[in-house]
Amino acid sequence: MDKANQRQIAYAARNAQPDKEMLSIEICNRVIAQSWCQAADTVMWYLHCRSEVRTLPTVAAELAGGKRIVVPYCTVDAAGHRQLGLWHLQALDELRPGMWNILEPPRDRWQEPAKQVRAEELDAVIVPGVAFDRQGGRLGNGAGYYDRLLACVRPDAVLAAVCYEAQLLPAVAMDWHDVYMDFVVTEQAVYSGRGRAGC
Repeated sequence: MDKANQRQIAYAARNAQPDKEMLSIEICNRVIAQSWCQAADTVMWYLHCRSEVRTLPTVAAELAGGKRIVVPYCTVDAAGHRQLGLWHLQALDELRPGMWNILEPPRDRWQEPAKQVRAEELDAVIVPGVAFDRQGGRLGNGAGYYDRLLACVRPDAVLAAVCYEAQLLPAVAMDWHDVYMDFVVTEQAVYSGRGRAGC
C-alpha cells in the first residue's frame, strides 16, 4: 500500500477516534512518565491541530514544572526551503494562531536571539504524524518539515511519536530518507522503535 492510501486510512481513523481529550491525556502522561523524558533538559513538543493527539495541557503542565520547553513553527530557510523554527517557550500567552491555525510565536518575534533554539540543543523530540507502526515507522503530512528537523538533531536525542492506537498500521511505507522513531507512544503502550540505527 502506498503512502497516499496509508494517509487516507490513518486520517480517517484519527478523525473518527472518540474520546480524544481523555486519550490524549493518557498518551501524554505516558510520555512524561518515561525516564528519558524526565532526564531530558530540553524537550520539543509539537502544538496540536485538527484531530492530532492534544498536547497543549501537557505543555502547560511541563512549563509550570520548570521543564525547558521548545515548540516548532513553520518557516523557510535562507534558500526558501521549508523548515521548522524552534522557539523557547516560557508562557502559553506568547503564542498566536498561525499556519493551519496551529499556535506559534508571533512572526515579528521569530528572530529574537534569546528565543531561538538550535536543533542540536534538543534532548527529546515529541513528534506528530498521520500513521505509525510498532517498529517506529512514521508517515507525516508530506510537507517534509519534520524530516528536515530530525536530520539535524543529535544522535542521542530521543525521538518519540505520539498517536492513537487507531493510527497504527502493520508497516508504514518508508523511503530511504525517512527516520524511524525511538518510541511510539499510544494510549495502550510504549512501543520501542528501530530508531535511527534502523534507517
